[in-house]
Order: sequence, then structure tokens, then C-alpha cells
Amino acid sequence: MGAAHWNAAALGSQLDRLWPGLAVEIVDATGSTNTDLVERARAAAGAARPEDGVSVRRSVESAAFGAAPSFDTADARPDEPHFTPCLRVAEQQNGGRGRQGRSWLSERGASLTFSLALPLVRTDLSGLSLAIGVALADALEPRAARPRIGLKWPNDLWLLDAPGRGRKLGGVLIETVPLGRQRIAVIGVGLNVLALAQPADVASGYAGLHELDPEATAPALLERVAAPLVDAVRTFERAGFAPFRERYAARDLLSAQRVRTTQPDLPEGLAAGIDADGALVVERPDGRFVRVSSGEVSVRLGGPPAKTPC
Repeated sequence: MGAAHWNAAALGSQLDRLWPGLAVEIVDATGSTNTDLVERARAAAGAARPEDGVSVRRSVESAAFGAAPSFDTADARPDEPHFTPCLRVAEQQNGGRGRQGRSWLSERGASLTFSLALPLVRTDLSGLSLAIGVALADALEPRAARPRIGLKWPNDLWLLDAPGRGRKLGGVLIETVPLGRQRIAVIGVGLNVLALAQPADVASGYAGLHELDPEATAPALLERVAAPLVDAVRTFERAGFAPFRERYAARDLLSAQRVRTTQPDLPEGLAAGIDADGALVVERPDGRFVRVSSGEVSVRLGGPPAKTPC
């Protein structure tokens, strides 16, 4: 199909106004757009300071809820290592990754898979994956009184079939690479255009955006979500998760639902929303509230929703 099919030049001009210097790349096929950009960021950092070594923080949502590393938030100096911000889109991925190493494949025309790599100076990335989910959902389904697109903490989009029930529509994977006084955030997004089966273990089943819009195509969806995502990162860089909290609550799939977690002291409980830092709040059977602040803790719907008083 190529860049012209994706209207890459026009998209690049639009995004450059939001984030100057942001490049748009369209590739026919690759293993993983996230891996491509993480390796590019590692090369930039390694070339600048090879003696320091370069580390990658995988799944920023799994660690950023806790203490974040300390960085000087001053603007990057002219002698700082350089990285060109980039939106990289793949027609097809054969090595895409989800959380906890799960695979996420894409087939030509059936999925939208891309990664957005941007340099951030903000040290606390708590709730970034949730903010990205909000931006995606609002761009795909704006002004919905009763949203069909729900958000499952910490990084999944679902198509809702009933309160607390639905099928996986897409997901977000965020990885970061330190680069001088900044950190490159590589934000990977996978969205199902058609509801094709994925190899990952998802008992809920899969949904496709064609169920909301039968005319949906991957290029049209990219055009719809790209600018809101860049704008969301700008907002998050300035103010953190706070501007997204209310919008997340409106689409919170887990709210008031019984959940099971792999956290040793919290086998199950009642989801009670998201706190100011983007952590999941769960009420234990004994009435105590616990913050679940690691995306590596698996959270699953655990049964019928709780009954609410009449």
C-alpha cells in the first residue's frame, strides 16, 4: 500500500505542528514497531555515552506507578544525545508484543499497529498507559453518553457488550529508554480493525472496530487517533494523570466489578476505581482498600458485578 495510502505526508505535517520534528514512517512489515524504536533509542544513547551502558524499562505501566527514577528536568542541552521523535506504522507485524511478553500479531488490513516514540523530561510516568487509553478511546468514540469502548486497567481497550463485560479491542505497551536528561517513551498501540483471533490467552474473546464502524480501515483509524495521542502526551508531560482521571472513570471497565489479582495479599476483591496516580483501588473482603500499583499484577474479572442498592 505504501505511505501514500496512509496519507503520510499530510499526517506528518499535522503532527509536526503538535510536536516539531516528529517523523512519520510507514513500513510494509516488521517484527515489532516498539522493538524498532527501542533499539533506535538505545543506539542513540549508546553512541552518545557508550561507557554508561543503556537499559530499557519494559512496560512502563508496570513500574511507573511506584517510585520513578530521578532525572534533571531542565531542557536538554545542545550537547545532549539526539533522538528524532517518530511515529512508526507497520502494515504487518510478525513479532509484536503485549504485556508480560505475550505476542500480539497483526495481519494486513485487519489491525492497526504503530509505535510513537517521544522524549520526555517528566520523571513521574504514573498513569501514562491509562492516559493513552483514554486518548485512544475518546478519539475512536467521541462524546458517547453510554460508551461502547471501555478501559481495562492498566492498558487494554475493550468493546463492551454489557456492564463489566466485553471483548478485547486493543492494547498499549509502553517501554522507556534513558537518553541524557530525558527518557524516550515508546508507546506501542495495537487495535483490531477486524476481530481476528490472537494467540495470547484472552478468555474474553476479541472485538474489532468494524463492529462500531463497518467502514473502518487502518489508515482512517490512524488519522483519527494520531494527533489526539500526541496531544495527550503533551498534556501528560505537563500535568500527569490528573487531567485524564475523570475521563478514565467514565470508561472504567472494572469499576464495581469483582476482580482477581495475582498479588499475594489480594487474591480477589471489588474494584473501586482509580486513584490520582493511576493505581487500581480494590476493596478486600474484610473491607480494607488496597492500591494495586504494578501492571505486572494480573487483574481479571472475577464473577458477576456487585449488586447496587435500589
